[in-house]
Amino acid sequence: MMYVRHLDEALVDHLEKRKEALVLLGARQVGKTTILKKISPDALYLSVDSEPVAQALEKYDPAVYRQLLRLQEKVVVVDEIHRITDPGRAAKIFFDHIPEVRLIVTGSSSFRIKNKTSESLAGRKVEYYLYPLTLSEYLNQKGIKNDLAFPVLDQLEHISTLPTEKAYTFDLQAVLGSLLIYGLYPFLVSQPNDDVYLKNLVDSAVFKDLLDLSLIENRQAARNLLRLLAFQIGSLVNYSELATKLNIEVKTVRRYISLFEQSFIIFTISPFSLRARGEIGKMPKIYFYDVGLRNALIDNFQPLEMRPDGGALWENFVMSEIVKANYYGSFGYQIHFWRTKQGSEIDVVLEREGKIIGLEIKSDSGRANKAFKNRYPEANVSVITKKNLY
Repeated sequence: MMYVRHLDEALVDHLEKRKEALVLLGARQVGKTTILKKISPDALYLSVDSEPVAQALEKYDPAVYRQLLRLQEKVVVVDEIHRITDPGRAAKIFFDHIPEVRLIVTGSSSFRIKNKTSESLAGRKVEYYLYPLTLSEYLNQKGIKNDLAFPVLDQLEHISTLPTEKAYTFDLQAVLGSLLIYGLYPFLVSQPNDDVYLKNLVDSAVFKDLLDLSLIENRQAARNLLRLLAFQIGSLVNYSELATKLNIEVKTVRRYISLFEQSFIIFTISPFSLRARGEIGKMPKIYFYDVGLRNALIDNFQPLEMRPDGGALWENFVMSEIVKANYYGSFGYQIHFWRTKQGSEIDVVLEREGKIIGLEIKSDSGRANKAFKNRYPEANVSVITKKNLY
């Protein structure tokens, strides 16, 4: 059964209306190949994981590339193109020398780091990003809800404050109890609560490509760094402190964090500071795109009621939902957090064309911090809880 993803329409529209190469980026196991086989079932798939395909592509010869194709193919997908030496050059050969086929390339972690497509296909490619499932996609795949939606951001387009509670036709608390522990990778829809899958995913998704391409010299330091980040989701990141704990240089910490971010494992949120006096202006926060992967890193799959980090998990889950919704829904918000040097804080600040929205993330009901509203009276401020997220 083929399930619906938020990105379906954009990819179909691209193939029908655009001439540029389609570049689909995302971490391993988020469903890149699945979504492409759904929207273009007759395409020819060339997987770089296949040694003969990889060897042929490494020749960078248009005649050799043509031999890979069958005459009837109108679309060719080069899967995991980042695993060859010069993916940009290979893509350019397809685009320039075999113009009768539509080109789609996919890449996971190191594609964005290593490839040269920015120069090779300048103006001739469009990038799309696929993330782990949203809550809406998960509910759709489980047959709980039929529609795909971005409830929080959709509502904030039309109202100034979110309702404190909503009525649901399903047990949202039970759903969240599972998702906050095991996350939203597509495989887990049919195989729920599979911690072994997530532990294996840590090695393949986080380290395989980076290690294969010699982008991480110190595997143990990188793993320890990622574990430290997992233990402090939602906290301010101090690069010097991390470097001291790991006994590595600050520049190495920054580079590894950048590699993890470009690998779609983590994302950073920068502080919001228009009226800078007394506000944190530099130190970012780091979150994981998927809390299940985060829990695998720290090897903790205990239920929420047995763990002290439930609030941090909920904050990370909501932040990831907002980031994914902002991209898929083309809302165009700049996403920040706000914090003063005295410790007053708003978890999320959405900014767009002068409009400012503050969101506090709480597990249960509560009031928003008044300090942000006092500093930015023009802002609309709401509280997101488990009772009004969806």
